[in-house]
Amino acid sequence: MTTLRTLTACFLTFLLSLAAAVAGKPNIILVMSDDQGWGDVAFREHPVLKTPHLDKMAAESLVLEQAYASAPVCSPSRASILTGRTPNRSTCYRHGHSMHPKEETLPQILKQNGYATGHFGKWHLGTLYKNSPVNPTAAGYDEWISAPNFFDIDPTLSNKGVATQYKGDSSEITMRLALDFIKRQSAAKQPFFTTVWYGSPHDPHKALDRDKVGYEKLGQHKANFLGEITELDRTVGELRAALRELGIEKETIVWFCSDNGGLKNLGVTGGRAHKGTVYEGGLRVPSIIEWPGKVKAGISKLPTNGSDMLPTVLELAGIKHHPKHPLDGVSIAKTVLGQEKAQPHPLGFWHYEVAGISCWGEREMLALLKLQQAGQEVTDPKQLRSSGEPVKVSTNADSYPGHSAWLDYPWKLHRIESKKGKVSWELYNLALDPMESNNLTSEKKAEFESLKQAHLKWLQSVQTSMKGADYE
Repeated sequence: MTTLRTLTACFLTFLLSLAAAVAGKPNIILVMSDDQGWGDVAFREHPVLKTPHLDKMAAESLVLEQAYASAPVCSPSRASILTGRTPNRSTCYRHGHSMHPKEETLPQILKQNGYATGHFGKWHLGTLYKNSPVNPTAAGYDEWISAPNFFDIDPTLSNKGVATQYKGDSSEITMRLALDFIKRQSAAKQPFFTTVWYGSPHDPHKALDRDKVGYEKLGQHKANFLGEITELDRTVGELRAALRELGIEKETIVWFCSDNGGLKNLGVTGGRAHKGTVYEGGLRVPSIIEWPGKVKAGISKLPTNGSDMLPTVLELAGIKHHPKHPLDGVSIAKTVLGQEKAQPHPLGFWHYEVAGISCWGEREMLALLKLQQAGQEVTDPKQLRSSGEPVKVSTNADSYPGHSAWLDYPWKLHRIESKKGKVSWELYNLALDPMESNNLTSEKKAEFESLKQAHLKWLQSVQTSMKGADYE
């Protein structure tokens, strides 16, 4: 009897300590679009695009004017947000690559601190069958209804490993599922973390007719592209309205961004080139942080990227954490809260030279559905994916294949290593040359040498992680 009383007392103590731990924790919602460029919003004076809800959010929140994705394509940039690490460290080098199962993720950390966790929408960090080592459950999500990649109207999604068809536009479905989760957690007085990751405006662009009004004269392709942004904008409005109806807007952080720079010939990139490149146009993204009563409206010109989101969110939530692996991200929480003047920190990028892996979301989900209808479960990812190449990591200490960059504002240094191993360098002063058109490597030799050494040191550190040293 004494033992039972002791166990009961211990359990009650645990419950009380857990309740104390979660009391006052802000809810956290990370909203991300897919292929929306830095200038693909009306508040940046886009000539025709209509985004009234993002415009209102920007006017009432903190806009990160110089926000960067950690990579110029989707899978790696998503991995960086969840890990706080440059994506090559987590072996997520290109689109379609999986995040390493041994990574420590933001949802895992928040779950350990009393949060309910949910993922809704595009995943693109691994396969979505039951017991997959790289599905959202493995990454720390309690609930998830997700797509392997981009998805459009009437998609088939994976509900914790069960292929299920949903009716409607992809952005509306994504937000509807997320709001169901949010409302349930709010009713239970449970702090929550959710990622709302749209499949738009990724191609193939298929907008609803009502959202293409005013864009028709631009041609069907562009009308559908812009219409998809207007659709997702409307659901951002639904989210903000729902938080206010629930009375939890002051307890909730909403962070909106895109996963990479804008599309060639369609998007407004805010710099040189477009998605798939390490130039400004491939990396700069819209980014807005809203937390009524805590974050003041305004514009920050502090350069920041996706890796900064994990440490920033944890500090905003008051969670002290000792990471298991080296982080590249730096918390900008004090800047977000207006407690100190923004101090730029270096940002590293490395678009590794390796092939991406094709991932056709609907095909993958229909393959999963067919197996389930036959009473079978997935035992090999190849049952879902038709292509993929082995990832080869360079072991040469002096070789860093692909295009990398080191941004120590206003300087941005590029290192470009060809497939044959030839290396070239480019140096730009972004304050004077935002389009990266005037290479200063020969004129600014002192700056070039200093930045070069810092960048090479960082590349070597990343390469060490790529060889598996972080998981030993």
